[in-house]
Amino acid sequence: MRVPALVFMVLLALAGGLAGMAGARAGESRGEVTVAVASNFLATARALARAFEAESGHRLKLVNGATGTLYAQIVNGAPYDIFLSADRERVDLLEGQGLLAEGGRRIYAFGRLVLYLREPARMGRGLAETLRDPGLRHIALADPRLAPYGRAAEEALRALGLEEGLRGKLVFGHNIAQAFAFVQSGNADAGLIALSLARGDGGAWIEVPGDLHGPIRQDAALLKQGADNPAARAFFAWLSSPAARGIIRAAGYEVAP
Repeated sequence: MRVPALVFMVLLALAGGLAGMAGARAGESRGEVTVAVASNFLATARALARAFEAESGHRLKLVNGATGTLYAQIVNGAPYDIFLSADRERVDLLEGQGLLAEGGRRIYAFGRLVLYLREPARMGRGLAETLRDPGLRHIALADPRLAPYGRAAEEALRALGLEEGLRGKLVFGHNIAQAFAFVQSGNADAGLIALSLARGDGGAWIEVPGDLHGPIRQDAALLKQGADNPAARAFFAWLSSPAARGIIRAAGYEVAP
């Protein structure tokens, strides 16, 4: 049966209009999430972002820095939806100040600290022996006042009885990524850094036993800024998914049971 040309044109216009409306609705369902990410977790957050964006259609904008710096920015009104902290204390403080959405916190990872060496030949028979090597001129770590990994490194050196003896060799990065960069550039011979960073490079490392420092518990916070953002809520919930947990574990972190 032949369709009259006028009827055909009307049907075509209706089909195009319906497709346009569907496309508009799909576009409206996509959102953007601004995520403040602790420096140690940036590479892993990028991997999570790729997986989440492919699955959901939402877009993640990542802003990284030292945990203490990001916390200060949030308190001062920075427009972040989610905070992936490298500790629990800053999230405790944000919760106490009423800056979290209701039910807006969860543990997303436990960090692991290592002594990373640019030259694997310098590795001794153990952690303490390697740290005592007189050939290590500079040992990098993150600023303990700002970065939980720096605080854990300081605690480990104290527990080993090496803090005072090594004080003249210690160089401090603003965050863990900068401490790692000191080693990569040769400005430090070794660094007490996150395992997740060491695994992506070509050097060698010794894991620091967890009983030498407090647990590096990393909490995620859904901030009040993101409470009414469906994309932010979707990503916050997705962090507990098997897919997200698998990515986090593969990057060198432990995950909560």
